[in-house]
Amino acid sequence: MLVVDDLKKGFGSGSSRLEVLKGVSMEMKPGELVALMGPSGCGKSTLLNIIGGLLPAESGEIILKGRKYGLKNPSNVVDVRREYVGWIFQDFHLLDNLSAIDNVAMALELSGMSSLEAEEAARIALVKVGLEDRMEHIPDQLSGGQQQRVAIARAIAGNRPLLLADEPTGNLDIASGKDVLQLFKDLCHDKENPISILMVTHDPNLASNADRMLLLTDGMTKASDIRSAWGLDEDEGGEEE
Repeated sequence: MLVVDDLKKGFGSGSSRLEVLKGVSMEMKPGELVALMGPSGCGKSTLLNIIGGLLPAESGEIILKGRKYGLKNPSNVVDVRREYVGWIFQDFHLLDNLSAIDNVAMALELSGMSSLEAEEAARIALVKVGLEDRMEHIPDQLSGGQQQRVAIARAIAGNRPLLLADEPTGNLDIASGKDVLQLFKDLCHDKENPISILMVTHDPNLASNADRMLLLTDGMTKASDIRSAWGLDEDEGGEEE
């Protein structure tokens, strides 16, 4: 479903040049929830921004459902953002004066969908995330977990095959974070319309419940588990705190 091949990206020039991605390669299957971990500043958000069509790489290639891109400027990959990739952030980015259904529908209308189609798609998405009884509520009338569910509904309403989640539980309490993770798993493992989710997180509990973990370090990705993701060598012994 997603193939990332030898992506490279750096910032600056000369002595201040910083090589962030040094040849990242990875693949994702349909219906897979993958957790991406790594130390702060290692390039996780940069990688998501390139996959999401918000930033060009300097070399390499991305293939998402047959669409090839990766090196072009964001203005040349508008279709990737409209049709292929949905975003979920730590901050919910909801409009305070709009109801849940209007927050979701407006995003669809901006992508070119008619008002009637957008409202119906928004309604379906909100039911899917368990907010059928909160559709007319504005953000101030919703809990943090419910606001994130509205943001997730907005991301899935356009039937995009890939969701990119950047610290999606960062502003939530533990219980709400677990609820969001379960929702992610339900969306990925949906038998009728499975989606794939690439989730950046620093939470080891979230990461360990994903289908698979990747560690981004020294500009490269590799398969990982919790011990290696947290820099704990097997020969250190003892119990983890």
